[in-house]
Amino acid sequence: MQVLSNTRRLSRVLKSPIFIFSERLVAPDAPLAEAPRARLQWRKLTTLSPQPSGNLTIAQILGVTRGCCLSPTEQHSMMTFRAAFSSEASTVEAIPTEAVKELYDKMLESVNVKRSMPPNAWLWSLIENCKNQDDIKLLFDILQNLRRFRLSNLRIHSNFNCNLCQEVTKACARVGALNFGKKGLWKHNVYGLTPSIGSAHHLLTYAKEHNDVKLMMDVMTLLKENDLPLQSGTADIVFSICYNTDNWKLMSKYSKRFVEAGVKLRRSAFDVWMEFAAKIGDVESLWEIEKLRSESQKQHTVVSGFSCAKGLLLEHKPEEAAAVIQILLNQNLTDVKKSKIAVELQKLVSEWPLEVIRRQKEEDRKALAVSLNSDIPVMLSKTGLEVSVNMEDLTSKEGILC
Repeated sequence: MQVLSNTRRLSRVLKSPIFIFSERLVAPDAPLAEAPRARLQWRKLTTLSPQPSGNLTIAQILGVTRGCCLSPTEQHSMMTFRAAFSSEASTVEAIPTEAVKELYDKMLESVNVKRSMPPNAWLWSLIENCKNQDDIKLLFDILQNLRRFRLSNLRIHSNFNCNLCQEVTKACARVGALNFGKKGLWKHNVYGLTPSIGSAHHLLTYAKEHNDVKLMMDVMTLLKENDLPLQSGTADIVFSICYNTDNWKLMSKYSKRFVEAGVKLRRSAFDVWMEFAAKIGDVESLWEIEKLRSESQKQHTVVSGFSCAKGLLLEHKPEEAAAVIQILLNQNLTDVKKSKIAVELQKLVSEWPLEVIRRQKEEDRKALAVSLNSDIPVMLSKTGLEVSVNMEDLTSKEGILC
């Protein structure tokens, strides 16, 4: 009986329900003549001074959560609050440069008002004048408008040519708008951009200049997802980034990908790859790389030759290491290459031993130090070269444990 009584009391309270999600807080049985007044009361309600959060009304809560019925000041505050937590928000508010804004407005007027395609020179000029992130935003906005106009009015379904698309990506890299630059590698995009390996190289070059491993990984992922073919130049840049950031794991991962893709690696790529393997003392990988190199190139470079010599020293074969260096010396070398041999030989003696010892397991360091301490002088004597050698650091505590 008590439940029945409570139910009846509740039904009397809710006899004239109010729909809180309606545009007007008006009961459904209210006369239409009261609607304007109710709308006015609703507007007054939203302009009330802020109350403590514990006393918020439902209308005010809905205004906040739904983003409606807020005053301009409140709307601006909410937008500022959201921007502070947005990943796209910039710490410094950039303003489009005057030249870019002027070109953008002219092109937009041509498309939307005059209904005609603007001259290509305007677009090229806009790309060239991009100086900051906001310039790039305007560039991509006009690209989207131009693509839409070409498709709907001119019935042109093809994308912009590759040269223009590469310049777009180059501009993105120039100003550091990397997220926009990566959009240029999407196979399906709304900007009419044609993805190409050339565009990827602009981003990879930026990654090399800034030692940005994450950007390199992102670009390599995009190349795979969008079926863009790897090239020899791609390997040169990627190998350099891996070497400069001392990331052998990524070097192994991407080198395998290049080899499996059938990319013909250049001498420069093999040099970096082999030098890295010799630096960390990975002899097994070094000989695998040398086998690949020998299949495409008959003659050693100075770097690849010295990498092989280092590998032989790690295997306790100083005579064979000396023979490799002697072969390099017997080649018809220019003065530049002769001086490079002298530099590499000095590095082998003074820098490489400590570097490779530090990278070994602690229990293996002393044995390697002793081996190199005896083998390097033997190698030098077999080559007949006069190089000042101080091997004391190898067997010292500093040389072994650092």
